[in-house]
Amino acid sequence: MNFVAFERAKQGTGASRRLRITGRTPGIVYGGATEPAMIELDHNALWHALKKEAFHSSVLDMEIAGQVNKVLLRNVQMHPFKQLVLHIDFQRVDATTKLHMKVPLHYSGDENSPAVKTEGCIANHVVTEIEVLCLPSDLPEFIAVDLSGLKKGHSLHLNDVVLPKGVTAVTHGKNNPVLVSVVMVAGAEPAPDAAAAPAADAKAGGKAPAKAPAAKAPAAKK
Repeated sequence: MNFVAFERAKQGTGASRRLRITGRTPGIVYGGATEPAMIELDHNALWHALKKEAFHSSVLDMEIAGQVNKVLLRNVQMHPFKQLVLHIDFQRVDATTKLHMKVPLHYSGDENSPAVKTEGCIANHVVTEIEVLCLPSDLPEFIAVDLSGLKKGHSLHLNDVVLPKGVTAVTHGKNNPVLVSVVMVAGAEPAPDAAAAPAADAKAGGKAPAKAPAAKAPAAKK
């Protein structure tokens, strides 16, 4: 994903305030072998870019002064109540240095799992992103996780997920954290076995028992 930035000559609170009035957002790009650089971006273009998941979790191509730099989004400062980006930080990427990044998990298939479909449970997504360690070229935009095999009484752990080649999960002391737990819905009952109903009907002759005729009231005496 690519975007355009511009060199910023002036810095400071007053200069940043005046810049925002003109529809620009101040920022900085740092890291690598060169000094940090002050930049500015078109606010509207930046606002729409921030709505895209890939802008937060993938290596970006930042074009500035005719040159393209590989960068990562590192920090965004938002206005407390206005739809306004106050400041943004990017980090330069070295192709030979591994990155620590948070990557979103895309879950699918839980509605087709035995736990949800027939056992009266729901899949509770405990974790929506994980931190990974990898080279920039191996960084995935997201990690797909199939939940179609979930069963009642079982949870999905990190070790159950196959990570892309070259990607290692960083757990910070938790060896095998739970990603998805299976929770029984209060008051829910498992779906009846489809084969059980015909068998019961066959045993009963396929018909409901006939009701006994109602007793007649005694005739009144003359």
